[in-house]
Amino acid sequence: MLAAVQFTVAVDFVIMMPLGPQLMRIFGIDTPAFNIAVSAYAGAAGVSGLGAAFFLDRFDRKTALFARALAGFFGGIVGGISLAMVGDLVPDSRRASAVGTVMSAFSVAQVAGVPLGLYFADTLGWHVPFLLLAALSAIVWVFAIVRLPKVRAHLRASRSETPLRRFLGILANANHLRALALMSVITFGGFMIIPDLANYLISNVHLNSGELRWVYLIGGGATLFTMNGVGRLADRFGRMRIFTIMMCCSIVAAFLSTHLPVVPAAVAVAVSTFFMISMTGRFVPAMAMITSSVEPEHRGGFMSANSAVAQFSAALAATMAAWVIHDGANHELVGFGKVAWLYAGWAVIGLWLASGIKTAAVPGPKGSRFTDERLPESST
Repeated sequence: MLAAVQFTVAVDFVIMMPLGPQLMRIFGIDTPAFNIAVSAYAGAAGVSGLGAAFFLDRFDRKTALFARALAGFFGGIVGGISLAMVGDLVPDSRRASAVGTVMSAFSVAQVAGVPLGLYFADTLGWHVPFLLLAALSAIVWVFAIVRLPKVRAHLRASRSETPLRRFLGILANANHLRALALMSVITFGGFMIIPDLANYLISNVHLNSGELRWVYLIGGGATLFTMNGVGRLADRFGRMRIFTIMMCCSIVAAFLSTHLPVVPAAVAVAVSTFFMISMTGRFVPAMAMITSSVEPEHRGGFMSANSAVAQFSAALAATMAAWVIHDGANHELVGFGKVAWLYAGWAVIGLWLASGIKTAAVPGPKGSRFTDERLPESST
């Protein structure tokens, strides 16, 4: 159910990027202006996520999750709440696999949401994908009300402190700050490349809109399987080891994707698929480490702050990419290859930050996080 909720959020966020060439043509804007449009969504979600960090631990996780249905700017909350629920309900030994399952929603968004969105935009108009997404979100919202469990074990501790004191307490913890910095670094590096990738494939590699749909269909389909696989590998062999492997792969993928010449569509799809696998794969062990770095009673506020950090970082990265990348004389992207070098630098910093993150102490015998208010034993 959490993956379904995340799917609607993921499509809402990513649909702008593959529609980039079409929206730029319809509205008569250039690449830097489009990057600002992408960053506007992330910036707004970051503001709401940061504000929510003050009070989310004072409410049932399920109640807070549905705040998004009441106002669009609460999109910045959903990611944090979903992962907070994973942290509350799934033991640490299986958490990377659980994170991979929830985050596979982004893969489904690429497999189904983006290609369908591109198809409806091409045939019926650019506004249709957004209308259909609104209808789907309403359906998911109803099912989530019925199916999601209540998570209240954190309420007693959270209500003993003022929201400001709790927020400052989160920021005062060096381990929390390191985890937030890791989130910022891996998001910033990726979003120096991701918003302009579709435009680069169209303008520089000369793919058409039909071939672009295959990029997202095949790439997203591959990550649907690899994200769960990466989660299981991280639980078995260690999160830091798998994170290091995926980060190294992502550096190679970043250079290949941003320096791709005019090639057959099959080659472009293969390179793009490798890029998507490595970029999404690094997030799974990273999010497992980040989620485990905070105590249960602070997890909602921390994860909301973490979501805000990710959104702000994405917005800043898209904005900075607009300073590096510009349109050439033949409408080709100029300077796109430079961002791969910037990404490599951020990747090295990310590896250093991840190596120092510690798992937070948890209450209960043998580190168990389960209480009477959580899922019954048969469900876990």
